[in-house]
Amino acid sequence: MLAIPTAIPDVLIIEPKVFGDARGFFFESYNERAFAQASGLELNFVQDNHSRSAQGVLRGLHYQFRQPQGKLVRVVRGSVYDVAVDLRKSSPTFGRWVGVALSDSNHRQLWVPAGFAHGFLVTSESADFLYKTTDYYAPEHERCIAWNDPAIGIQWPLDGAPQLSGKDQAGLPLSRAEVYA
Repeated sequence: MLAIPTAIPDVLIIEPKVFGDARGFFFESYNERAFAQASGLELNFVQDNHSRSAQGVLRGLHYQFRQPQGKLVRVVRGSVYDVAVDLRKSSPTFGRWVGVALSDSNHRQLWVPAGFAHGFLVTSESADFLYKTTDYYAPEHERCIAWNDPAIGIQWPLDGAPQLSGKDQAGLPLSRAEVYA
């Protein structure tokens, strides 16, 4: 397993060792010891989530303010463009974003630490998206930042308008959002 720093060093691309032949492939999608050795992080995941979305669906930018969640995310069917935005006011990368293509063929995962907003755009016909979280879902603490906030300037690989939930349509600009110290 490799942990590759992104332009925001706390956000990591995780590449598992994939063993494949004519029959298919095998890889460990998560191994606590290997993850800790590769990333230097010792985490306790408490919840696994699975979502399925159609092409053009954009989910995000979500975060939990009072119960921040770290997320280890991956795609098991299809492809997405996955984004993390730093919401830590004291961070030198506050307000900056990184984006990574995740797919069932590249097997990459993204580690999104607590203190970041997260979102993704489905770039295939549909996608099954899995994520492990370091804290439980707490809807009363969930917040949403506008996916298209010009102050952040995310370059989504869009061809037309995305499909958004009502919650995501009502996302706040970063300038009005609750952020971390």
